[in-house]
Amino acid sequence: MNPRRKKRLTWTLGLIAGVAVAFSVILYALSQNIDLFYTPSEVIEGKGKDAVKPEVGQRLRIGGMVVEDSVRRNPETLEVEFRVTDIGPEVKILYTGILPDLFREGQGIVAQGVMIEPTVMQATEVLAKHDEEYMPPELAEQMKGIKHVNPNTSGAYDEQGGDQ
Repeated sequence: MNPRRKKRLTWTLGLIAGVAVAFSVILYALSQNIDLFYTPSEVIEGKGKDAVKPEVGQRLRIGGMVVEDSVRRNPETLEVEFRVTDIGPEVKILYTGILPDLFREGQGIVAQGVMIEPTVMQATEVLAKHDEEYMPPELAEQMKGIKHVNPNTSGAYDEQGGDQ
């Protein structure tokens, strides 16, 4: 092999190795910042796409409905404890801070934090989900007399294709 080809081969292999190292460093950095989304059933039973239960100490997001009569507030601090469920098991969420205005029992929420026990999460952030049909009360009052028809319900149109 002549020296010119040898030099090109060395540069090419060095470039490929550099790109591979840079790509692996980027993937490693991203994996440290990814918060996977789980439902309470997936946390407790390990069901779902991956069938992998989260480990204690893992950062994640849990989404579900706040269980009725499960919210416990410490009157002297901002500590709140509540349970979240989907269709089966429940996960206890511990949170210190001010909850969103839309937070209430029976409401859908997403909590982001760290698992401290197999069924207990220490949340750093709680987000309340709202209905897509939400309308501020002031606007609803101004619009009295105007009938809002939900396009997702049947009966929005009669059989001939016209409005009801």
